[in-house]
Amino acid sequence: MRLQGKVAVISGACSGLGKATAIRFAQEGAKIVLGDINEQAAQSIINEILALGSEGFFVRLDVRDESNWIELFAQAQSRFGKVDVVMNSAGIAVLGNVEDVSYEDWKRELDVNLNGTFLGTKHGMKALKAHGGSIINLSSIEGIVGIDTYAAYSAGKAGVRNLTKSAALHAGRKGYKVRVNSIHPGYIKTPMIGDDPAELERLGKLHPIGHIGEPIDIANMALFLASDESKFATGAEFVIDGGFLAQ
Repeated sequence: MRLQGKVAVISGACSGLGKATAIRFAQEGAKIVLGDINEQAAQSIINEILALGSEGFFVRLDVRDESNWIELFAQAQSRFGKVDVVMNSAGIAVLGNVEDVSYEDWKRELDVNLNGTFLGTKHGMKALKAHGGSIINLSSIEGIVGIDTYAAYSAGKAGVRNLTKSAALHAGRKGYKVRVNSIHPGYIKTPMIGDDPAELERLGKLHPIGHIGEPIDIANMALFLASDESKFATGAEFVIDGGFLAQ
C-alpha cells in the first residue's frame, strides 16, 4: 500500500474533494484525521475508513480559528503519535465580481480559503518538520487564471498558489524535508458545483476533454503527492483540469 504507516490530516474532510481524498488515502493504508465543521457527516466517513481496515477519527475544525488547528494537531499526535501528511482542502466559493462583491463576502472568502490554508500550512509545518512529510494545498485553475464572476475566490486561490511556493522554499532551506505542493483542479462534480444537468453540461463544454472531473481525479493526485513517489516534488503546482488551461 502506498501510504502504509502514514498519518494524514485533512481539512474539509466531510464532503467533496476532502472526503474523496480521505477515503482514497485510507484505501492505501493511511490513518486519517478528519477536520471539518460538519460533525453530522463525519461518522459515516469514519465507518467507511474502518471498513477499509484503517483507522480514523473526527476533530471539529473551523479552519479560520488557529486554536482549532492547534487542538487538531495535538489530538492527532496524541492518538497516532505523528502526522505525515496535511491536506488543506476546506474551501468556499462566494459569487461576485469586483464591483458587486461585498467587503464582508470578500473577507469571508479569504478567511476560509487563504487564511485557513495558511493556518493549516503553518501548523502542519510545525508537526512535520522534525521527520519530514507532505503538505498539499488545494488551489484551483482560478488560482492561475482569473474569473470575472468570482473575484474573491480567484484572489484567494492565487494566494494559496504562492503561499505554497513560499512555504516550500522555507522548508527546503531549513532542511525540514517537508514538501509543499498545490493542486489546481478544473471544475469537479462536488456539492459546490451542484447537480443541475444544464449547468453541468455547460461547464463540461469549457473543458477540451469534454466533461468536468470527478473527486477521485483530485484524490488520486493527492495520493501521489502524499506518497514517497513524489519525493522530488516541492513548490510545484499540479493542474488537473481536463485541458482547461491549455486553451
